[in-house]
Amino acid sequence: MRFYTKQHQFYCGIDLHARTMFVCILDQSGKICLEKNLHSCPDKFLTTIEPFRSDIVICVECLFTWYWLADLCSEQGIPFVLGHALYMNAIHGGKAKNDRIDAHKIAVLLRGGMIPQAYVYPPGMRSTRDVMRRRLYVVRKRGQLLAHIQNTNHQYNLPDITAKLAYKANREGFVDRFEDPSVGKSMEIDLELVAHFDQIIRDLELFIVRKAKQHDADMFHRLRSIPGIGKVLALTILMDKFLAS
Repeated sequence: MRFYTKQHQFYCGIDLHARTMFVCILDQSGKICLEKNLHSCPDKFLTTIEPFRSDIVICVECLFTWYWLADLCSEQGIPFVLGHALYMNAIHGGKAKNDRIDAHKIAVLLRGGMIPQAYVYPPGMRSTRDVMRRRLYVVRKRGQLLAHIQNTNHQYNLPDITAKLAYKANREGFVDRFEDPSVGKSMEIDLELVAHFDQIIRDLELFIVRKAKQHDADMFHRLRSIPGIGKVLALTILMDKFLAS
C-alpha cells in the first residue's frame, strides 16, 4: 500500500457526496483554516480554495463520486490524492461520524502522510473499464440463473443435466423434463433470461473490443496471439497495463 507523503502548505480533506461536499483545510501546523459545506459544484469549489491555491493538495475517499473532482484538479493543475476507502476506514474508523468529522480526519491523515492511496484511473480509459465491470455484473447474473436451474433440477431429484445449458443448442426441450407446469414455467423464464443475457454479453464484448483497439490495438493483438489468452483475458490485461503505467 502506497501512502501520500509529499509536503504542502495546505491540506484539504473532502467528505464528498453526490450533491454536497464538506471541505476542511489545514495548514502545516494542523490548524483549521477553513471548514465549509458546499454544493458539489466545480465553480464553488474552486472559489472556496482560491486563497490556498498557491500550495494545496486535495484528498477524497475512493467512492462513486470522485471522477469529476479528480478531472477538475487535473485540469487546474492541483495535486489530487484518492484515498483507498477500505484501508482508510481501518485507520480512522470510529463511532462518531458526520461530514465535518470525516473531512477533518481525511485532512489530518493527509497532513500526517497516512493516506493509503488508490489509483486514479486515466479518464480516457475509465469509461471502458466501467463497461467491463458492467459486463462482469451481467455474467454473474447469467451464472446465477444457470445455478438456479441446476438447483431446481436437484430439488426434484431428476437425472443429472449432462449437456451444458450455457450453450443455446442444449436448451431445446429442457423444460419438458419438469412435470409440474409451474416449475416448467419458472425454468422457461430462467432460460429466456439467460438467452437475453447472452445477447447483452455479446454486444458488450464487441463494444469493449472496439474501444480497446482504439486505445492500444497493437497491444491487444499481441495479447490475443499468446496461447491461452482469449478475448476477455486480453481486455483485462490491457486494463491492468494502463493501471500499472
